[in-house]
Amino acid sequence: MKKLTAVVVGYGGRGAAYAAYSRQHPEELEIVAVADPNAARRASAAQWHNIPRQQQYATWQDLTAQPKLADFAILATQDNMHYEPALALIDKGYHLLLEKPMAPTPQECRAITEAAEEKGVKVVVCHVLRFTPFWCTIKDLVDKGRLGKIMSIMATENVGHIHQSHSYVRGAWRNTAESSCMIMAKCCHDMDILQWVIGEKCVSVQSFGSLKYFRRENQPAGAPDRCTDGCPHAENCHYNAQKLYMDENSELWGWGRKAVAGTVDVPTPEQVWEALKTGPYGRCVYACDNDVVDHQVVNLEYENGCTVSFTMSAFNQGGRFIRIFGTEGELISDLDQSKLRLYSFATQQWETIEISEYGNDISSGHGGGDTGIMVDTLSLLRGDKPSKSICEVRTSYENHITGFAAEAARLENRVVNIAQYEASI
Repeated sequence: MKKLTAVVVGYGGRGAAYAAYSRQHPEELEIVAVADPNAARRASAAQWHNIPRQQQYATWQDLTAQPKLADFAILATQDNMHYEPALALIDKGYHLLLEKPMAPTPQECRAITEAAEEKGVKVVVCHVLRFTPFWCTIKDLVDKGRLGKIMSIMATENVGHIHQSHSYVRGAWRNTAESSCMIMAKCCHDMDILQWVIGEKCVSVQSFGSLKYFRRENQPAGAPDRCTDGCPHAENCHYNAQKLYMDENSELWGWGRKAVAGTVDVPTPEQVWEALKTGPYGRCVYACDNDVVDHQVVNLEYENGCTVSFTMSAFNQGGRFIRIFGTEGELISDLDQSKLRLYSFATQQWETIEISEYGNDISSGHGGGDTGIMVDTLSLLRGDKPSKSICEVRTSYENHITGFAAEAARLENRVVNIAQYEASI
């Protein structure tokens, strides 16, 4: 088996997660260089992957100024920092493992796609759900005809009220101008997985939604703009930052605290407290500069006539759900994605299908998807045959266009024809 090499541009949570595959399988992958403006993250990458000092770069520009250093690049910077380094890396001849979304605008997504196709390099966008046992099982059932022809689907992305407050109200994905719209930042996974399961292109889309709850007018009377300033509602507030980040029973006790303190290692309580007093995560959720929606519905129509009703909502515990209606049966998933239930019209019986690995949040490795995408990407770049989960960059681009069209439909209050929208870019 040929051993491949990679450089990492952006060694944050996602970059480090993909690069970790090299520690588990050093015979398959070696990380040879890192580019990140944060000195602590560069040092962490160097320590974990034995990267020499001369190949630790503060910027992607410094890295791309060098001769090509590896077979491919893992590009995992923030959403609005993908475009320029992606083009530079492609021009240098690197294949790319590119964190989703490809870029925050359809124009930039198309430019990346066309550059990769012209240069002849592979770009694998990190739609990690395609590589999980849960979604692969669903795809296999559909492809084997167990449901017959797919007629309609109900799907939900339950973001989770705590995850919403952390990432999309206080955090790095709260503001469209600084990141991307919610349908792209969070739900481009869903736009991609729906097209993959159905096996046809989306042709038209309609959407409604807004930022309704996490707004200044819903701030309780007397509440300060920071949770650390003695809020009279702290005891009963679901989003009290002190409880979320200082209480070891909170779901944000692990990965969330690192984001708050901006540290590579697990921060001390003192570091977290100081960060809450001055940083974005200590703000009242009703007094932030967020503008992404907290609920949205999208109706989609596909080439074969299949229709989908998709809902994204912040107001739940969290987890994805899908219900598929076919001409030979229906399929229902559990929110925790630990099993599927399939009803056959032929037998008039329900069958329960257990999923060996499940969980769909970041801390679970996206239910095995983080590892799965690395396995398939390395197979693709070695010239081996990857699984059917992998797709060309053009497919990823088209599924991104569906998301952008959905946002246009929401903002303009109209049904958007995908082909016409794509032509208008």
